[in-house]
Parts: sequence; C-alpha cells; structure tokens
Amino acid sequence: MLIVVLFGSLFAGTKLDPKTEDNPGGASLTPGLALDLEGGTQIILEPVTTDGSQPTAEDINQAINVIRQRIDAQGVSEAEITSQGRNNIVVGIPGQPSQETIDLVSTSAQMRFRPVLSVGMPTATPADESTDPAAGDDAAAEDAPDATESADAATDGATDPAAEDGTDPAADAATDAPADDATTDPAPETTRPENPSDLAQITPELQAQFDALDCTLPENLVGGDSGPTDSAFVSCADDGTAKYILGPVEIEGTDISNASSGLRVGQNGVVTNEWVVNIEFDSEGTKAFRDVTTRLTTLPSPQNQFAMVLDGLVISAPVSQVAIPDGKAEISGSFTRDSAATLANQLNFGSLPLTFEVQSQEQISATLGSEQLEKGLLAGAIGLLLVVIYSLFQYRVLGLVTVASLGIAAVVTFGVISVLSWTIGYRLSLAGVAGLIVAIGITADSFIVYFERIRDELRDGRTLNSAVEKGWQRARRTILASDAVNFVAAVVLYYLAVGGVRGFAFTLGLTTLVDLIVVFLFTHPLMQLLARTKFFANGHPASGLDPRRLGVRGTRYAGRGRVVGATSTAPADGGDVVEDAPVQDAPARERTAPVRETVGAGVGRSDGPRMTIAERRAAERRAAASADGDEGSPAADAAGDENEEKH
Repeated sequence: MLIVVLFGSLFAGTKLDPKTEDNPGGASLTPGLALDLEGGTQIILEPVTTDGSQPTAEDINQAINVIRQRIDAQGVSEAEITSQGRNNIVVGIPGQPSQETIDLVSTSAQMRFRPVLSVGMPTATPADESTDPAAGDDAAAEDAPDATESADAATDGATDPAAEDGTDPAADAATDAPADDATTDPAPETTRPENPSDLAQITPELQAQFDALDCTLPENLVGGDSGPTDSAFVSCADDGTAKYILGPVEIEGTDISNASSGLRVGQNGVVTNEWVVNIEFDSEGTKAFRDVTTRLTTLPSPQNQFAMVLDGLVISAPVSQVAIPDGKAEISGSFTRDSAATLANQLNFGSLPLTFEVQSQEQISATLGSEQLEKGLLAGAIGLLLVVIYSLFQYRVLGLVTVASLGIAAVVTFGVISVLSWTIGYRLSLAGVAGLIVAIGITADSFIVYFERIRDELRDGRTLNSAVEKGWQRARRTILASDAVNFVAAVVLYYLAVGGVRGFAFTLGLTTLVDLIVVFLFTHPLMQLLARTKFFANGHPASGLDPRRLGVRGTRYAGRGRVVGATSTAPADGGDVVEDAPVQDAPARERTAPVRETVGAGVGRSDGPRMTIAERRAAERRAAASADGDEGSPAADAAGDENEEKH
C-alpha cells in the first residue's frame, strides 16, 4: 500500500506538475541529483559596505551562515557555500535554481518600518512641469489602471491612498505641500518635528529629490540602500507603482520574533486565495508597534500609513485603522506562494551583515560526473550481491525472505527520495549514495537478528509457528534498540555537520526508518505466512530451518521433574509440541523422541548424551511408574532386555 501511494503520487505529479526546464522543481520519477553529480549554477558575490571599508572575516562568515540558512529553508539541499580569498563568497546551487532562489542569495533583507509622510506618482516630476495641471492629469490617466491594480493587491487598503494620489489631482496636496514650502521654507527649518510623522521633516532638498525620482526605471527598483535611520527618506514601491517620502525608522526588522507565510483568512473565517506573510514582534517591538499604530490612527491619509521597507524598497504600506497591542501584523501584496515563503525566510533568518553584488553567475558541470555515480552504484550492487550470497548460503530458501525484504526496502527508499526531491527540493549527492550503501548492511542485520531468534526457539523444541512468534518478541526489542541508536546518530550528524556529510546523515536516517517499516509490515507478516506451509513447518533440508542442521536436542528439562521431548520434524499441521506436560504423559513423548535409559545402577547411562541429575531422577521415576503399571508392555520388556544386556 505504501509503495502504491508513493509512486501513485509521483505519477500524478508528473502529469500535474512535471519537471521541465522552466519548472526545475517539478515532479519526476527519478530523484534529483546534487551539485557534484549533476552540476548547477555558481554565483560569486562581492561584498559592498556602505562606508567603503574592508569587510572583516567575521562579517564574511556570518554572511555565509545566513545564506546557508536561507537556501536550506528554501528546500534546496546539497548547496555549496564557501569563501573565495578574503572577500568573495561562492555559492553553488544544484540544478537550475529559480530566480527567486538566486535573489535570495544576494539580498540583505534589511527590514525597517517607517511612517509615510507623502505618496506620489511613480514618474519624475520636473520643476517646470510640476504645476502643469494638464501634464498631471495626463500622467494620472495613463497610470491609473496600474495604480488601481496595485491597490487591489495590497492589504486592507494599504496602497489605496497611493492609488488616490496617483489618479486624483486633488490628492496631490501631499506632494504640493513642499511646493508651498518654497514660499514658507523658514517655517519647517525653524520648527523641530514633534514626532516621526511630522511633515516638518520634508525639506526643500528632500522634496526636490522626491520630484526627480522616477520609480519606473529598473535601476531605481534594485534596492539595497535603506537610507538613514534617524531622518526622512525617499523610496519607491517594490513594484514601481508609487513613490514615498518616509519618516525615520521606528521599528527594526530585528524586533521580529517570527515570520510565516500562508493564505489570508478573512474576517468570516474563510480562507482566501491571497498569500500573506504574518509577523510577530518581540516584547520591545510589540511596545513600539503599539505606540506607532496608536499615533497613526489619529492622522489623516497618507500619514496614517506605516511602510514596511525591505532593502530600501516599500513592499507594503498598510493603513493603520486601529491600535495593535499584541504585536502581530500581516504583510500582503502581490505575493505568490514562493515569494511569500521567500520573504518569510528572509525575515526569520535576519539580514546579511553586508550588501552583495553579483560578480558572476554561470552554469557549472558536475564536479564528479556520471562516472563517479556509476562507480558508487557499482559498489552498492557488489555489496548487495554479497549480502544475497551470504543469505542464501546461510539460510537456504529462507534467505529469499532477506532478498525480498531488501528489494522492498530499496523500492520504498527510491520512492521516498523521489517524492522528497519533488516536494522539498532534496538532491541526492555521492555522500547520500554512500549512506544508501551502508544502509544495505543495516537493513540485512535486522533480518539476520530475527532469523537467528527463530532458530534459537526451534533449538529449544518449539514448532515453527511458536518459534516465529516467540522469536519476534525477542528480536523486536533488539531491532528497535539498534535502529534507535542508528537514527539518533544520523540526526546528531545531520545537525552538527555541513555540506556533503549532511547528505550521508540524511539517507542513513531515512533508510533506518524504512528498515523499521519493512521489518514490521513485510518481513514478520511474511514469516507468519511461511510458517503455515509444509515446506518450512516440516523443516525441509533446503528451508534453512532443518532441525538436524540446527542441532535440535532430543530432550529438554522443563523443571519440576518434567522432561520435554523435541521432535526432529515439526507436525505437518503446524501445531505446537506439548510442553511442560505431566510426567505421566512421558511414554507418549518417548515414542516420538525415544531416550534409552537403564534402571538402578545403570540409570543415567545411555547411548545418547549424558543426562543431568534432574533428568536422571525424572527418568528413574518414569521407569518405576512404567514397571508398576505396564509390566507386560513391550516398553517394559525392551527396558528389561536392555538392562540384562548391559549387565
């Protein structure tokens, strides 16, 4: 059933979400390969500091850790991130990564929250045209649809003021206010801003910078410059639909304690199709956020907006309608599932200590290639063949159960890795292949433990049905303990190691879980079925459970003066040998497992192995009872004749 579910989901995925050049993360019936086996994309990043100083080694190491966390959280495994020289960072991503993944590597993700002072059209407004109503109306009419679409995608009317500013000339008061300042400039220069939302912060120089800014140009949408933290700042919307004058930073992104992506839940509790990012602030951020939202709710538009600035670009500017005391907020916009998850990852793992420029980006070939993969698979095949040969030699036909169990484990492992390649972007490296090869021995060891426990029970005189159940009880504890140790070791190795070693630990832990599933759901039930067949129950010499080959004893002392006789072959119907029976039933057992005994001075001597004291005393009582009750029986005569011969 598990195999059907795994490969059924894979087959459905190849139809609904197939893996193509444009969709490298789609479903495929084969696992994805890592950088060392398939090749991928290599990106060289050059650090850039705001003051032009040389980055320290600590900054580079911190940046490597943040980039690695981001890529791992994105579901891209087996990426290689190293430093080159003293400055550059080299990032190797297997396969064909998406543009979002590439952007995730180089963006610094400096999240800051600023109050909105003014909003305007995204295009530049030259000084000689800033008062031309016709030009303003034409621009507003031309840009109105785009602005409206942006407003529709924003959160709770987040950019509605921006849309109104872009389509309603009357709303240009926000941007015309600085024009009035041209005749009343001394007022804002001599007035100290009362709070971060005070319009007195808009100086003529800042207004001129705002008018000249054209957010429709691609170079102005790159981001990276987050501006000063203690003064007003001019910025563009990340989609180029509006431009803003923002107040000083009031909350830093480091005050965010958690960020997650998901579908928006409406006020009626119905889940919508809009992707959002939910953020929670820590105690300090919660207090600051409460104070800010309390102030903004009393201000007119657009001063009641609170801009979320990521790497110098406004990703959202929602209207503060009520004070938020619990420190929980929601970021929305034109998010897709991937872009929302990317932003959440950026916020969760913090900002990079440096800003990076992509120095080069190129496709690289596999560092090991198909030849190394073939050698690894050949080594695995040789190991599997040796295990099969040993199993057949040691356990005869019973060894086929080991072979079948290994086959099932291999199919399940292949299916799980293929599904993980599709769902979380897992990539199989050569180290991962090594983990799969090691797992062959670990899996076979579980079967060997089980079979040996069954053989031990058969040597104690049990039938196969009884031996299978009793042996399973004993073997189960050993198998669980062994696999638990292997799994814990794999988990510790995975979290403490980096790079290729993590690939080895991952496959080792995965195959340990698969081993438990196969032993519990396949191997043990199969042995229960085989125990009911005559071939195994009767101990056929080729079955691997032949009593003579196992050295099954003829007599076993069961305590309290009782002796249990073990048959050399189990009953054909699979029934249990009667154990711990009263002494009076001994003659019946003697017919199936005769033990030649003498009475008197010769007691304890026989043609078989030496009896223990308890067995000898039991034989004496049995012989006495037989002599009193069945003096004329053939058994008594035979015992008498034998006694005479020995004397």
